[in-house]
Parts: sequence; C-alpha cells; structure tokens
Amino acid sequence: MIAKQLEIVIDKIRGLPEERQAAAVEALEVIAAQADDALTEMEIEGVRQAQDAVRRGEYASDEDVRAFFSRFRA
Repeated sequence: MIAKQLEIVIDKIRGLPEERQAAAVEALEVIAAQADDALTEMEIEGVRQAQDAVRRGEYASDEDVRAFFSRFRA
C-alpha cells in the first residue's frame, strides 16, 4: 500500500514547477539518508508542531522556500 501511495505522490510532484520538485527531492534525500532508528521524543514533538502549523495554514510560500534553498546552493 505504501509503495502505491509513494507512486501517487511522486506523480503529483512531477507536475510541480522544477524548483518545487527540487525541494521535494532534497526532502526525500534527507529522509532516505537517515538511519532506520525510531524518532526521539523531541523529534516526534517537532513533527507534531509542524503538523499543527500546517493545519493552521502556517507554511512557507514557494518564494520563501526558493530563498531558503538559494542560500545553500553553490
């Protein structure tokens, strides 16, 4: 089931502008590079806070994301 969900999400990402695709790739690379260890309580709390912020509509615009990543690109 998860593999099918990943395929659906990746297909959606393919339809996004290139800069948003790049941001998605970077996020997935971070996740893939992490060990399979369970999250710490602090990490779980961070995820909960992020989920709450998204529910409240508090997330970065495309321009904010571009500006953030542009600071780290050579």
